[in-house]
Amino acid sequence: MNGPVLFLLMLGAIGYMAKNNSLMLAAGFLLLLKFTGLDVKVFPYLASKGINLGVTVITIAVLVPIAAGTIGFKELGEAIKSPYAWIALASGIAVALMAKGGLSLLATDPHITTALVFGTILAVALFKGVAVGPLVGAGIAYLCMQVYNFIK
Repeated sequence: MNGPVLFLLMLGAIGYMAKNNSLMLAAGFLLLLKFTGLDVKVFPYLASKGINLGVTVITIAVLVPIAAGTIGFKELGEAIKSPYAWIALASGIAVALMAKGGLSLLATDPHITTALVFGTILAVALFKGVAVGPLVGAGIAYLCMQVYNFIK
């Protein structure tokens, strides 16, 4: 058994022990691709487009209440009266801007990507986190690196 297969099996086991279906499904899906030989064709595509696909799926999930009619202009009008809504709006803008820098960091710095992915796996497996961490984490890391370089 080679290293990547063993690593994925270990992650699947951690997902099982932590009762994290997302981690188990992801590890199982990647193992299936490896065992069927499709990894040669699919992995390069997922490596280059996977984050964008994930962001698209998350965006679709967020827009479902609008499409279903449970959130509309009335609810938007009511929400902007709340200070929490303004905090959420500012937070959404800040995260999107940080993620923009993080996306380029993920594409250009492999050792940082490894640390971010490992941190995400730990958070998902041990703390029931959600695996949007690599992109958000990269954005935060990018911002911290910029501050560090400015101070240095």
